[in-house]
Amino acid sequence: MEPYHEVSEMPEQIILRWDTAAPDEVKDNMIFDSDREEIDRYLRAVDEIQRSMSSASILDDQNKVDSTMQIAMARLEDEFRHILSTHTIPIEVESLTDPSPSACSMSSCTSGVFEDVNDDEADSQEVHLDLSGSPSFGSSGRSSYRRTSSIREIDLIPSEAIIDLRSIAERMIAAGYLRECIQVYGSVRKSTFDSSFKRLGIEKLSIGDIQRLDWNELVTKIRRWIRAAKISVRNLFSSEKRLCQQIFYGIGTAIEDACFMETVKGPVTQLFNFAEAISISRRSPEKLFKILDLHDALTDLIPDIDVIFESKSAEYIRIQAAEILSRLGEAVRGTLSEFENAVLREPSLHPVLGGTVHPLTRYVMNYVSLISEYQVALEELIVSKPSTGSRNSADMDEFSEVEGKTPLALHLIWSIVILQLNLEGKSRQYKDPCLAHFFIMNNVHYIVEKIRGSPKLRDMIGEVYLKRMTGKYRQAATNYERTTWVNVVYCLRNEGLNAGGSLSSAPSKSAIRERMKSFNAMFEEVHRTQSAWLIPDPLLKEELRISITEKLIPAYRSFLGLHGHHIESGRHPENYIKYSVEELENGILDFFEGCSVPHNLRRRSH
Repeated sequence: MEPYHEVSEMPEQIILRWDTAAPDEVKDNMIFDSDREEIDRYLRAVDEIQRSMSSASILDDQNKVDSTMQIAMARLEDEFRHILSTHTIPIEVESLTDPSPSACSMSSCTSGVFEDVNDDEADSQEVHLDLSGSPSFGSSGRSSYRRTSSIREIDLIPSEAIIDLRSIAERMIAAGYLRECIQVYGSVRKSTFDSSFKRLGIEKLSIGDIQRLDWNELVTKIRRWIRAAKISVRNLFSSEKRLCQQIFYGIGTAIEDACFMETVKGPVTQLFNFAEAISISRRSPEKLFKILDLHDALTDLIPDIDVIFESKSAEYIRIQAAEILSRLGEAVRGTLSEFENAVLREPSLHPVLGGTVHPLTRYVMNYVSLISEYQVALEELIVSKPSTGSRNSADMDEFSEVEGKTPLALHLIWSIVILQLNLEGKSRQYKDPCLAHFFIMNNVHYIVEKIRGSPKLRDMIGEVYLKRMTGKYRQAATNYERTTWVNVVYCLRNEGLNAGGSLSSAPSKSAIRERMKSFNAMFEEVHRTQSAWLIPDPLLKEELRISITEKLIPAYRSFLGLHGHHIESGRHPENYIKYSVEELENGILDFFEGCSVPHNLRRRSH
């Protein structure tokens, strides 16, 4: 609408001409969409009415002035709302990235043990923003960025619109309409947060709603929350505070803060509810690394939160953030303790087939290895030694040479100790003592190799304890060989073969044949059973096969060399000398493959 006005138009006439109660043609048009001259004319008219309020002496004049001012304030309130709504610069939240070095969480930068921890495509996008501009009160309307520590403020409204908003706010507050100004500002700006939060994936969920979610679903939400929290604090909240300062600067610090808090108190609560729900949720080992990610993210954000929410009215936000951080730390400590208890109590009663590495061993060692990757964060949280409960003195020997270790290192060592205690109990489930030793060898070897393969874990565990563990698996291997092969090789001894027991008499052919029959039967039984046993580590498998070969083959070759001709000169020698040396060597290659061999030894060489 092109407003018509006379040169001598009075302030009251200008105000009434833009009365919001006027016909729709006037009501639907906005003064601040008009030319600059009309905007300035209206603002001058408001100023004149404001001055006349203090000078009006007659009651009728006072009422008239008050009525005119109410009309003006209603119009300015609509104009304030309209400018805020129509001049808000859309925030491209997808392009906002966290500038700090810790933007990549440990569980998404390292290989996870419990779930796929690769970030979403949106999380992994690398966007380079122009940091050269330093937006000020008079900067252009384009979104630009500047950094104060880790904070990046962005322009939310063009500078020209900020000038208009400021001119309206000054007049509304001067006329006693502070509450209305704050309410309008908060209602409009909160809607922009709703939009940004929706695009960041921050949902309106209560603490109870969050705690009822499936953990796999929460894993994705935690990853999104960490990114969203950093953008919300370092970009959105900080920029909102700057906008309040730009609009209300000089009018009153308390007013700046009141508008800011009116806008962000809801979004802050919505944001913090998620982390709080995780911090008080039921503890379980698989949650540890994601809780640590939350703890690390919030730790990084606390300094920024303290700066952005520095006012007295925002003190509860600073306190809430600190309390959530403390509860997350307690959740980490409690989860570690629960992990130890869970390992000790792991109840599987059925032995793993073939004496291979138990799933519990893989789980615990992958877990312990990943814990070591969080060493810096955890060293600050784990300040007490693990509770070893009522363990006996033999168990405590594991701790006899770990003085000077950090509490975290002791927790890791103790986790491995209780894993071994559990494995020893599981080894007793095997009826075959050979397989029990074989099982311990496999599992302790896996523990040793896992420690050796992680430099951080190896440094925390220490060489003394690693050497002790290495000795344990080698002793288990020796025990396996002794219980399995001593009796087999014993068949090939020379003692007791002479007729009548005299050393001067010739060897008894029947005794030699019986020895060979016993050897064949025992070797075939070992071959049949231990081909189904499994050593997953190829080097350990080869090492054990070589050790068996070095014990068995020389004894077999020597026995045939001394006594073979006695069998070959008799009837059906093939029933006694069933295998050549090469066939035995090939038979040993069947061992520890984890599958039964359906064919006999002789056929494999033909």
